[in-house]
Amino acid sequence: MAQLSSFDVVSDFDAQEFRNALDQTQREIATRFDLKSTGTTIEHKGDELTIVTDSEATLRSVHDVLESKLIRRSLSLKILDYGEEEPASGGKTRQIVKLRKGIPEDLAKQVTKRIRDEFKKVTPQIQGDAIRVQAKNKDDLQAVIAALKTADYPVALQFTNYR
Repeated sequence: MAQLSSFDVVSDFDAQEFRNALDQTQREIATRFDLKSTGTTIEHKGDELTIVTDSEATLRSVHDVLESKLIRRSLSLKILDYGEEEPASGGKTRQIVKLRKGIPEDLAKQVTKRIRDEFKKVTPQIQGDAIRVQAKNKDDLQAVIAALKTADYPVALQFTNYR
């Protein structure tokens, strides 16, 4: 009997690279002329960020700085889930940004259905926040990876444990 090869489809990000990008963002905010007098703060707790700044315009500038630092560190912008802007004390604006990790169940079902429909020799299985894909032929697995890389999903997908 032939050995089964497999890989996992996950949605995760490197926490250390994220902390580095966040630290660089805070340094740039402290030194940039248009942002340093705004009293902007970014607080990171668990899987969310809280941005407090003077106005919506400075909030957009903070988004631009944060996103450029994430891209420079090879992190996907799909990990950011921006919440509603809300007024904070002192006439400031607050926004909570959730960090996405894991593949939601409804999206996992959609991805596994697509894999089953397009690749008949491959068997996907949902395992918690990940999807395990198995096949006898490694070429079939590589075709699945190529197809998923070209698809546009609301979360960043990575491919791990390729065996």
